[in-house]
Amino acid sequence: MSHERLATPAEGDEGGGSAEHSARLAAPLMQGELRQVGKALCTSGAHRGLLVLNPKATTASERTSEVLVGALSSALDLRAVRTERRGHAAELARSAMDDGADVVIVFGGDGTVNEVVNGLLTHGPGPHVPSLAVIPGGSTNVFARALGLPNDAVEATGALLRYLREQRTRLVSVGAALADEGNGTRYFTFTAGYGFDAAVTCEVERQRAAGRRASGALYIRLSLSEYFRRTDRKNAPITATLADGTELEPLFMAALANTAPWTYLGNRPILATPDAGFETGLDLFGLADFSPFAVGLNVGRLIGNSRRLADGPGVLIRHDLPVLTLSAQRPVAFEVDGDYLGPRERVTLCSVPAALRVFA
Repeated sequence: MSHERLATPAEGDEGGGSAEHSARLAAPLMQGELRQVGKALCTSGAHRGLLVLNPKATTASERTSEVLVGALSSALDLRAVRTERRGHAAELARSAMDDGADVVIVFGGDGTVNEVVNGLLTHGPGPHVPSLAVIPGGSTNVFARALGLPNDAVEATGALLRYLREQRTRLVSVGAALADEGNGTRYFTFTAGYGFDAAVTCEVERQRAAGRRASGALYIRLSLSEYFRRTDRKNAPITATLADGTELEPLFMAALANTAPWTYLGNRPILATPDAGFETGLDLFGLADFSPFAVGLNVGRLIGNSRRLADGPGVLIRHDLPVLTLSAQRPVAFEVDGDYLGPRERVTLCSVPAALRVFA
């Protein structure tokens, strides 16, 4: 087992935070449940695994990382590597797949998970793709929580060791932004956004690059600034076209969800598309009315998880879409899994069923 000591994060996760709660739990769990389960797995035959760690993820600390490496090394023939730069996690996942690894484990936030997924799916889904496992280390961890995993890294490691022992996996779909305009295919695990939401994501990334810590409060503040200072609230720029060629009403923002919840505000799940799931196609949540009244009403219902959201002014929801094309007459902001990809005039998104086998 190799354990490379690196320094900087994969882009898309939080920087700086510590994991005091995890550290307090780490010592007794290592001496108890984690080590016992790991030994049981070792006696049943180890499998080859790669652990990708983002050392700058919100809940990553040296002590927590050591606990995870020690516990998982007793269960797997494990190589642990810390990410150095944007794109490094994807490179590591591709190499692990080429080397015949059985499982790739991610300790980081949704940005690191997204990179690993794209690395694993370099050549598309298939039996050659190792299984994926996730240990949440970011501030939000939408994908891990949607899988039903504990949001604490050490508790999630204990759960993962049990799943490894039981060989408990499930197949999940992913979304894909298809290659066009010179861009390669980009997979996403829980959401893709086009328009207003993606523009806010861009601003969040700029703030984080300047040293600010991502939080619900920061997102709300930047959303308000984007809405009142930079958004044309009268002319919706986005055209959404269904697989049969039907054009929906013009939209100010379009979010494609691969699962529910769409995201979290702290511990509160945001259920814009409550019927979305890993066993169905993509769900569309769009806003066609950006007046202050409509936005205020709909945001209130979103935060309150109101069943009346679908009846809100300008709300457009479509369930189980195999493919959807979004276009605009001018470049519009685009993001996947909270990672801003820049402006696009057109993007085609589709569902890729049973794309990944995940320990969950």
